[in-house]
Amino acid sequence: MPDSGYPWPIETTRLDNGLRVVVSEDRTAPAVAVNLWYDVGSRHEPEGQTGFAHLFEHLMFEGSVNVAKTEHMKLVQGAGGSLNATTNPDRTNYFETVPAEHLELALWLEADRMGGLVPALTQETLDNQRDVVKNERRQRYDNVPYGDAWLRLLPLLYPPGHPYHHATIGSMADLNAADLATFQAFHQTYYAPNNAVLTVVGDASAAEVFALADKYFGAIPPRAQIPPAPDGRTVAASGRPTTQLVVTDVPAARVYVAHRTHPFGSPGYDVLTVLATVLGSGRGSRLYQRLADGERIAQPDLVGAYGVDLAHAPAPLIATATARPGVSAERLAAGLAEVVDELATVPVTATELDRAKSLLSTSWWRQMSTVDGRADTLGRYATQFGDPAKCAERLPAWLAVTAEQIAEAAAEVLAADDRVTLTYLPEEKP
Repeated sequence: MPDSGYPWPIETTRLDNGLRVVVSEDRTAPAVAVNLWYDVGSRHEPEGQTGFAHLFEHLMFEGSVNVAKTEHMKLVQGAGGSLNATTNPDRTNYFETVPAEHLELALWLEADRMGGLVPALTQETLDNQRDVVKNERRQRYDNVPYGDAWLRLLPLLYPPGHPYHHATIGSMADLNAADLATFQAFHQTYYAPNNAVLTVVGDASAAEVFALADKYFGAIPPRAQIPPAPDGRTVAASGRPTTQLVVTDVPAARVYVAHRTHPFGSPGYDVLTVLATVLGSGRGSRLYQRLADGERIAQPDLVGAYGVDLAHAPAPLIATATARPGVSAERLAAGLAEVVDELATVPVTATELDRAKSLLSTSWWRQMSTVDGRADTLGRYATQFGDPAKCAERLPAWLAVTAEQIAEAAAEVLAADDRVTLTYLPEEKP
């Protein structure tokens, strides 16, 4: 297995209207993945417009100038393809994988909703999708045990006004207050060809894709001025721990410990990625070995640690554990904090380091093993770092991390005096 993170060809071009097009030809199977990254996420949302980026993820499937409501999905699925979309603080992406003979269909559909959603957007569609988002919030966050943890951690980690202060689900009050014209203006501002990257991976040549991209996207006008997101790269250390206690309807006590680290894609975050794997990935991790298997204070399947790969500010590292019956939240929190603190003082062993790198290698190549996984990765690096080929640097960077770097990183960014701790306690039943 090669150490290079992307051993396939990459060719790029930029249309006259600013749309960046990335192609990676792979004739292994007669399929193509089409992926469109827009440089708009919740970090771009102005005050009073939280949740807009996520709502547009829904609205983009509700019809455009030449495609009736719900027809986008029917056309892709009817051609034997699959499709979806996601939103996070940094971006919104839309993607489909189709038989190679339907590449032109996929590109036409994406171009039609990039340039033709606003004229087709009606008050009825907007109101309907607002209700869908409200229901999604209830199902994913409000009515699920511990479901609002992310909504609580973000404002604890990032101060008001910071672009990562609020979650992508946004404020229902903001969504309800905005009128149709405000939503139309948001789309016209950010859904522009010069604010997007189109990536195609699979059974198609670069020349073919470039020609089709120009055919369908080339006439869409660029946006003259796209407002940048607020600069969130610097977050002042609080100098004191931040805690929040939530007493609610949960089955057991749970503790989250969170820290701001480094932006995704930086050398510091590469070290933290390996650190998080040592700390909390699987049964061989320190958290599992100590809290679940050793002291037996945490439930085995509910203990772990992970980084959240955000690229435009110090990204969070989160460790979490859920108490076994009879274990207090205080004891669990103390045990969790102790394992995190020891990363700076108890050296990572060669066995721990090799295990972490093996897990990360497997995860990376699993992502790269599919055309849709590769398309999303190339789109990400083109959008966030200006060059899709930079993705090849990620795996070698992880493999080069040393135990000494992990200890130094832990001492630097996992200090107890700048820690966020979120604790859930079960409410007493009458």
